[in-house]
Amino acid sequence: MFKKITLLAVLLTMLMLGAFSASAQEEETTDEPQPTVALTVYNQGTALVRDRRVFSFTEGLNTVNFTDVASSIDATSVSFISLTDPNTTVLEQNYVYDLVDTYALTRRFIDQVITVTAEDGTVYTGKLLSGGDSIILQTDNGQVVVLNTYSLRDIQFPALPDGLITRPTLRWLINSLSGGDQEIELTYLTGGISWTADYNVLLTTDKSALDLNGWVTLTNNSGTSYRDAQLKLIAGDVNRLPTYDEFMYMGDMAMEARAVPAVPQVEQREFFEYKLYEINRPVTVGNNETKQVEFVTATSVPATTYYVYDASDAFYGYYSPIVDTYYGFTGITDVQNYLEFTTSEEAGVGADLPAGRIRVYQEDVDGAALLIGENSIDHTPKGENVSIYLGNAFDLVGERIQTDFRLVSDKVMQETYQITLRNRKEGETVEIRVPERLFRWSNWQILSASIGGQTAEYTQLDSATIEFRVQVPAGGEVVLTYTVQYSW
Repeated sequence: MFKKITLLAVLLTMLMLGAFSASAQEEETTDEPQPTVALTVYNQGTALVRDRRVFSFTEGLNTVNFTDVASSIDATSVSFISLTDPNTTVLEQNYVYDLVDTYALTRRFIDQVITVTAEDGTVYTGKLLSGGDSIILQTDNGQVVVLNTYSLRDIQFPALPDGLITRPTLRWLINSLSGGDQEIELTYLTGGISWTADYNVLLTTDKSALDLNGWVTLTNNSGTSYRDAQLKLIAGDVNRLPTYDEFMYMGDMAMEARAVPAVPQVEQREFFEYKLYEINRPVTVGNNETKQVEFVTATSVPATTYYVYDASDAFYGYYSPIVDTYYGFTGITDVQNYLEFTTSEEAGVGADLPAGRIRVYQEDVDGAALLIGENSIDHTPKGENVSIYLGNAFDLVGERIQTDFRLVSDKVMQETYQITLRNRKEGETVEIRVPERLFRWSNWQILSASIGGQTAEYTQLDSATIEFRVQVPAGGEVVLTYTVQYSW
């Protein structure tokens, strides 16, 4: 729990240093000592930064520049406390972010003389009329010259204007009751930094087991670096008010070589209704850097693969029955391929899996691991099943057609479907799951169902879905037929 000091003025972002009273008691200090940083990153593009530094104060008013804060800082979230003297108070806080760049310099030197060198070596000196994508100068003889900024070799300004800074800075006016060194703790929220989980799975050639490696992938675009930070990661859906820059781009990551550490690098524990992962060593997180740390590993995890032919339309809870004969034709012929395993202790995982991307590989005859599918998973607690859609099976084909449709009365209709499943694999019988969504109305009854002429069993998955499981021999085909009656 942080002891908060009331901020009498927050976000006076354009207040310059000259606005403070030049008092004999006033002294400007900088952040020469090395900071001690704790970084807690949420998987929603937000981080909580705790930064401790030592400053030298004089008794009375002091102006303090706290540099190297994140450029994506939420200045309204800043909390300041002196760990040495709790009576040290902040009278004013300013977030100064007018950084040195070409646009800022040209904006400050409008109507002043600058020197520009073009790509061909021509030198122009004159009054700057406009800056941006083009530099517009008026020379001594009154001539106006327009130059494209991207084609310039060099721009020379006479000096660095007051007010421009090289790094985002929190500037405080602080009242200290005593002089000497004090340890200051600053906490704030910032955007531009997020993490996700990336999983690599190696499936055995017989598809019966897998090896799992999970990596924390941390991306920092917050505008500053965090050196030797205590790094914690929070997994879960923490509610926050949305901001316009909430969504951060995550670049693709290459598959890392696996290594099982002698000592776990990441400690996992419960934190409120979320999962917390703490790296068991100081971590330096550079700006504009993507870093990976392994946090879970498991070998010989039992796994199953299965096939699904899902070609029916969904039931959307209409206000009246759908009596259009041709409604619900999808034309789908693909048979989907899934991989499933459990995160339980018995299976050898025994860990929670935060939401992230999962890639599945399988070894070829020469031992090379080839990608066979990629997908994403949601936050998955320990002991739950993980089902991953890998892609469509090349040698399996489905066909679904309506063979009969009748309005038996003004309140009853019947419909028959024929589903043909073909297996073009050599020497392998497969089981294909066939979910059928009874989409026309909520009150339904299966009148008959058969597979290959024999009575078929089915499982009701929910109020509007049934599922058949069909064995299809190698090189053969099987026909599934069922009739459903709707009444209202």
